[in-house]
Order: sequence, then structure tokens, then C-alpha cells
Amino acid sequence: MPQFSRAITDFWHALLSTGELLHRDARFEVRINPCMPEQSQIMLLAGTDGRARAALTARMAERAGTMLGMGRTVGAKGLGDYELTLIKEEDGRLLFEAHPSGQPVATFTARVATQDSVLFELPEHDFPQRVGYRRIGSDSVLAWVEGTMNGKQRRIEFPYARVPCPVAR
Repeated sequence: MPQFSRAITDFWHALLSTGELLHRDARFEVRINPCMPEQSQIMLLAGTDGRARAALTARMAERAGTMLGMGRTVGAKGLGDYELTLIKEEDGRLLFEAHPSGQPVATFTARVATQDSVLFELPEHDFPQRVGYRRIGSDSVLAWVEGTMNGKQRRIEFPYARVPCPVAR
């Protein structure tokens, strides 16, 4: 007999069954769920059915003066590459630390930081030499990387917008 009412277990199963499935086997399941509340960036549910379920967001909210993020490229042949990122303050400087797959760590320093934007630079890096973020309105952010690649200036933009999340029922 379950320890919780069916309504409670249905609520948690619905919440933890939403988002991109990363792994599933007979006893454990992991999903990325950007719709989870900020205070619940990672959740774990051990079910009475003997299975465990975990959900996490791709960008973790600021805690202890840091922000963590991750990204990956997946194609027909599987995982292409991935990158882990860390934004932190150190010795009075705002830093963007990139950990790309198969490459050394690159630490960019904020050259310009305002209420609505930040531009990080690392002039000696191969590409990019600059990483930026700019808030657009109350629900969008434009991120970009730019610099010189093969003797030519290049800029790649990544527009992000808040979207409504489905309500778990």
C-alpha cells in the first residue's frame, strides 16, 4: 500500500515525467526540466515501485555567487560535443569560465557589465574572443559569441525567450 495518496504521487510523477529524457533503465530515470521552480533545480523521487526519478534544469540559478550551465550538441551519430560553464566573481572581477569537451578551460573576464548586459573577453583565445549576454525586455535574452576565425570576423547569436511551461496535472 502506498504511503501517500494517489493525488500526491500522481502530481510528483507528472512533474518528474516532463522534460527531455537523458537516461532511463529499470531502476533510475533522469530528465532535464526547465519548467521546475527556481528553488527546486534538482529533484529526486524514490518511488514505491522501486524506481528512482531525477529532474534537473540546464542552467542553475545563482547560488553562492556562481551560476552553472551546460549545453550539448546531439546529432544522428549521438553526442557531438558538450560544454559546461561557470559565471563567478573572483578578486573583484566577473568571470565566465568555459569547459568545452576536448579543449582546455578558457576563462573570459567581463569588460563591460551593466544592469542589462555583460560582455566577457579573452583576446588571446582562438574563437570566440568575446561572449556576451543582453536582456531584451522582461522575458528574453540574446547571447552571442564573436571574434576572429580564420582571419574573418564572425558572430553567432543565440536568442532565448521565456516560454510557458505545461502544468503538471
